[in-house]
Amino acid sequence: METLTYDLIVIGGGPAGYEAAAIGVSQGNKVLLVEKYALGGTCLNRGCIPTKCFCRSAQVADDVAAAAEFGIMLPEGARMRVDMQAVVERKNSVVSSLAEGVSMLLGGADVVAGTVRFIESHTVEIGDGRRFSAPKILIATGSESARLPIQGSDLTISSTEMLQLQSLPSSLAVIGGGVIGMEFASIFASFGADVTVVEYCKEILPPFDKDIAKRMRTALQKRGVKFHLGAEVKSVEMAEGVVKRVNFAAKGKEQSVEAETVLMAVGRRPVVPEGAAEAGISVGRRGIEVDNRFETSVAGVYAIGDCNGQCLLAHAASAQAALVMGENVDLSVIPSAVFTVPECAMVGMTEEQCKSAGISFKTGKSFFRANGKALSMGESDGLVKILTDDNGLILGCHICGPHAADLVAEAALAMSARLPASSLLSTVHAHPTLSEALTAALRALR
Repeated sequence: METLTYDLIVIGGGPAGYEAAAIGVSQGNKVLLVEKYALGGTCLNRGCIPTKCFCRSAQVADDVAAAAEFGIMLPEGARMRVDMQAVVERKNSVVSSLAEGVSMLLGGADVVAGTVRFIESHTVEIGDGRRFSAPKILIATGSESARLPIQGSDLTISSTEMLQLQSLPSSLAVIGGGVIGMEFASIFASFGADVTVVEYCKEILPPFDKDIAKRMRTALQKRGVKFHLGAEVKSVEMAEGVVKRVNFAAKGKEQSVEAETVLMAVGRRPVVPEGAAEAGISVGRRGIEVDNRFETSVAGVYAIGDCNGQCLLAHAASAQAALVMGENVDLSVIPSAVFTVPECAMVGMTEEQCKSAGISFKTGKSFFRANGKALSMGESDGLVKILTDDNGLILGCHICGPHAADLVAEAALAMSARLPASSLLSTVHAHPTLSEALTAALRALR
């Protein structure tokens, strides 16, 4: 069978894959991109974007529920109702629109649908038997939802299935207090479901600064979300009717929680193409092993994005793709965000990490309850926390509050550009804006 030759083969059409393919085309390469499901990958079709669509619907639900507080009176007897089919249809429309944009971005590349299998180190085969080779291959196969190896795990659903629900469950149990779990807990609390979170660690959002995680948990508790922390899930079983029972051990006691729907949100695991290990590509526990330039154990073969297990974020995947394709990218500063109510965002080191590493630091905090814009918005819950080193450089910025995901970008830029915190203070910020909370935290540095 004939083997077609390309300059670059990209396996996977998510943020890492389509970014790399587009750059490859702009550089004058003959590029092949192979995608198993749909262009855009998990982020566009089953992750970031669909979830943010749900977040927006949840925000509208919150606004309607609080309308009277802002002097907007609904007709007497009016009752809010969440139409899950309409929520999903809107989400699908947004995803479809963005998918068209990805297709246009890939103009000039050959795009093939199928599952890839490595035949040799630089030769791959698509499911229908066609073979392709290239001196440079980028593996960007992403990740998939993980499941606990427990009895009854088949009674739970993944985040992908949550995004396709056609009716609103009366109750939801979330196994896992990470980013995915917290976003769905926040969304469905806004929709009116009875939500309970069961988390193995002592606090939710393990990678986040403890002050931020605790404040987020407190905010969600005020909205009715219940938490069981330090809880090890043992099994899931059917209870009465359609209700499931999640059994877990916490504080030395066997406990359980019942819910109509159970979401398994315990992280994600890398997807590795078939035949990769046999072709000489080293695969470890976290994913495909790479060096600091994302090259695998096979010269000319790279692994970018979730499949290398280094940083499971869409923007990190895009940045890795750009670096591999020769662009200048600073990968030392990667912000992350949680689109809950209120939002959380972070960049850099946490206080706990600084202490563990023996790094001397100063801390500055400000609270949104003292920010005029936040008060006018009715979103005064939250704080900004900034850490700086002895030279005045920002070590980390941690935010829980309105538009945290947007606000953290200013600190990330300063960190990447190696600007001292004083440069942010000397910059005039418009009033009244949420950005003033950042400067207030800088003034409070101790």
